[in-house]
Amino acid sequence: MFSWLGHLAYARRRVLLIVAALFAVLAGVWGSGVFGALDTGGLEAPSAESYRATELLEGHFGHRPAQADAVAIYSDPTGRLSADDPAFEQAVTAALSGLPRTEVASWTSYWSPGLTEEQRAGYLSKDGRATLATIVLRGADSEERLASYAKIEQQVRAQGLRTHIAGGSTSVFHLQRLATENLATANMISLPVLLVLLLIIFRGVVAAAIPLVLGILAILGSLVMLRVLTHVTDISIFAMEISMLLGLGLAIDYGLFMVSRFREELVRSGGDVRASLVVTMNTAGHTVAFSGLTVIIGLCGLMFFPQPISRAFGFGGIAVVLFDLLAALVVLPAGLAVLGHRINALRLPWPRRRLRTVTGEGRTAESVTREDRAWRWLAEAVTRRPLPWLTGGLLALLIAAAPLLSLQQGLTNHRYLPADNEGQVVPAILRADFPQNGPAGTRMDIAVAGPVERAALDDYLKSVEGLPNAGTAGVHLTDPELTWVTVTYQGEADDAQNLELVRDIRSLNPPAGTTEVLVGGPGGPAVSLDNSDATTQALPWALAFIGLSTLVLLFLAFRSVLVPVKAVAVAFLSLAASCGIIVWGFQEGGLAGLMNFPVVGTTDVWALGLIVTIAFGLVTDYEMFLVSRIHEEYVATGDNRRAVITGLRGTGSLITRAGLLMVVVLATMGFTATSLFLITIGVGLTLSVVIDATLVRSIVVPAAMQLLGRANWWPSRARRSGGRAEGFDRVRPASRAEAPSGPAGHT
Repeated sequence: MFSWLGHLAYARRRVLLIVAALFAVLAGVWGSGVFGALDTGGLEAPSAESYRATELLEGHFGHRPAQADAVAIYSDPTGRLSADDPAFEQAVTAALSGLPRTEVASWTSYWSPGLTEEQRAGYLSKDGRATLATIVLRGADSEERLASYAKIEQQVRAQGLRTHIAGGSTSVFHLQRLATENLATANMISLPVLLVLLLIIFRGVVAAAIPLVLGILAILGSLVMLRVLTHVTDISIFAMEISMLLGLGLAIDYGLFMVSRFREELVRSGGDVRASLVVTMNTAGHTVAFSGLTVIIGLCGLMFFPQPISRAFGFGGIAVVLFDLLAALVVLPAGLAVLGHRINALRLPWPRRRLRTVTGEGRTAESVTREDRAWRWLAEAVTRRPLPWLTGGLLALLIAAAPLLSLQQGLTNHRYLPADNEGQVVPAILRADFPQNGPAGTRMDIAVAGPVERAALDDYLKSVEGLPNAGTAGVHLTDPELTWVTVTYQGEADDAQNLELVRDIRSLNPPAGTTEVLVGGPGGPAVSLDNSDATTQALPWALAFIGLSTLVLLFLAFRSVLVPVKAVAVAFLSLAASCGIIVWGFQEGGLAGLMNFPVVGTTDVWALGLIVTIAFGLVTDYEMFLVSRIHEEYVATGDNRRAVITGLRGTGSLITRAGLLMVVVLATMGFTATSLFLITIGVGLTLSVVIDATLVRSIVVPAAMQLLGRANWWPSRARRSGGRAEGFDRVRPASRAEAPSGPAGHT
């Protein structure tokens, strides 16, 4: 198949490039429309009790929440006016009265008629110099209400007064707006950095430009694929950002491997472009295809999570990776066929790497660089004493993973926003300056279904209020079929005492006559508890699917039992180490000083699941390149130690460069993001690649393979095949003796 693709790309090279150019234009015009079709929902599992509670209450009573959708806080920046001043009242009332009825169902302020003195006091700050207004938005669901919030966010601001607006579930709006801004920033920074690194790697402008062009095509293709998916399923801005950056990183890596191998084959074939392209497709192309499959397998694990946004991430990521494969295996070969020897054009006048000619037993003379010798030294050291190296490597991974034992489950909410974002400012002001049980206080909802007698309901409310950490319980709305009960609570939605409160309420005996009792409340403790439980229940199934599927794929690739088992086990241990560092760095604040973010004290388990499923394909990806080269050498020689040394030395530089390029893409997202959610995802994926490309691939894998010896390849047997391995590539650099004097020899 890959030979056929190579011949096709050569024969139809101009047609394929014309089609690709037309597609790029279409993608830029039509694909950019995806930004207007993104979804803001899907964060909760439809089967969760909290979700069903909200659906039951709003489906029966309509959207009449006990806790407002948004809260606006007004104060005089000069400090001269108080809430009792007529000018203060006029400014606030004018702003609220001007809100469009198409977006706002109702609003209540300090001056609204019909309030009791006790109720009115809840709208006034302790010093009397600030007041709040609660706003109920129009919309059939949370997505429509957030759209309404976006339209009134500026209109609600009072002239001459300082206004802050947020509260309720509006933190999702602020998180998504920041994600849109961060995506543009990440791309603007990463692309120039990638170009500089590619120029250093290839030492030629044309060769360096090819992976970058492939990366830009991947971004455009991602826009098209994601917009197509918006007609089939909901795609969030978070899914778009992570999918696009993942697609960019993979495209750059695939371009690096393909261009490097093509330049080498041009040397080996004596300049035969067609033959070089076919060999490149049979080797690097074959490996890229299997690499893409491992990433897709990891992304398929997201389908096991019950939250709709997880499937959005899965579908979006899979579509983007499939496009990357299409671009790398069809468009890129056509470009290489057109360029031919010009792939080495525009060589930069940089000094060559210092070479040294060496000889060895059974080997012809070849020239190696200091970099080659460093990798050879490491490979020989690891294979000479594999047990201490393996023990040290595994111990380091276990130490890094240890903070997972202190994991505290949490929820992504307003605390994941920057400290100066209104989504953070408003809750802080409410806690510090306003009554905690006032109109903007935090509440849980309880749906009591069935014809409940008032006496039984009162007894139930007393039982709820008697629970530890429970506030005031009361009836918000009621009719003969359903009663909407609320209970106030203090602190954050994912505080341990509030999660325990949810469990306690659910364990109470329901009042007589009740058919069902459901505990929920948008963005509250019940949502936090249910989301974490749903994720932790689904994660083992997702990991089992990913592990078993990868075992089958690697067995088909290597015809070995132990190599796949070792690869999957080490990948999971590597990811555990990454997650442990995330818990230490973000939950416990170990990285707060370096990255300047607020320490939340909890970890969103769903975010960890997202990191694991995405990163699994990436870390397995690089191991496949290394083991493929070891397998090639072992088939050719039957000498396991020589195969390990040759494999690590032969792939060390190239995989390190590929890992560095991927780190640039992922770290740019993590270090330029302004929301803690995206910072966590970006840094988590970066850590996964760094740990795998260094400790795992350089020490753990070679040491384990040396210890296993011939058992690595059981039940297959080593056999020679004309001095070359049959089947898998392997990103084997041309020997320096084969390298030309031009830039092709400096890859």
